[in-house]
Amino acid sequence: MGSIFRLALVQMHVDAGNPDANYTRLELKLNEAIQHAVKPDMIMLPEMWNTGYALEQINELADENGERTKKLLSAFSREHNVQLFGGSIAEKRTDGVYNTTYVFNEQGEITAQYSKIHLFRLMDEEKHLQSGDKLGQLNVSGTDAGMMICYDIRFPELARKLAINGAKLLFVPAQWPSPRLHHWRTLLMARAIENQMFVIACNRCGTSGTSHFFGHSLVIDPWGEIIAEASEEESIVRAEIDLSLVDAVRSKIPVFEDRRPQLY
Repeated sequence: MGSIFRLALVQMHVDAGNPDANYTRLELKLNEAIQHAVKPDMIMLPEMWNTGYALEQINELADENGERTKKLLSAFSREHNVQLFGGSIAEKRTDGVYNTTYVFNEQGEITAQYSKIHLFRLMDEEKHLQSGDKLGQLNVSGTDAGMMICYDIRFPELARKLAINGAKLLFVPAQWPSPRLHHWRTLLMARAIENQMFVIACNRCGTSGTSHFFGHSLVIDPWGEIIAEASEEESIVRAEIDLSLVDAVRSKIPVFEDRRPQLY
């Protein structure tokens, strides 16, 4: 592939506790994302879009082994010859429920998956979910990339580990609530600047119970410049990124060559 990579981020409302409504909404949004004069190379979804944070009922609501999600997203990616970064879902396994991402190639095959490592105590995730124990690494059209989910971005050592392992892109699905918009934007820009990588972050929007989610999905370049940013409403965020910019930035300011990890 060339160095230009086209993205479509699905910023959508999530109806907490109502998977059927969310799957229906998602299908509409996927069709909206693909219907464009220039087809995206990848469509990205937000965090926990299948159930929202209905954690008290998560055992009953979670997708058994992700089967419903896999069937829907695999069929869509294959039909439209597009890569899908499946946001994340509540995925039920034999040992509990995980917050899990699946990535699909143009043939509808799963090429990577990742379960959220850091569980967010402010929303009682640790009481209802199991934490993942593997790094989120993938390859996107020949380019190494990394995955983090929402709260993970508060742990810079995780992003740095992914960058050291070769990631030039970092995908972040989220349900990041008000009032912490300043934290959301600042942390994502910091991860982009310090690791000299593209950061692609898809947040949900709308209100669930007493929580409001402000959207503001972002695409940020390796200089920390914002290429695209959504408002607070449902929308498809479109962006073109030039993957060759990562090597250009890293050669201009050789952060990785100048590291002294033996001291820290």
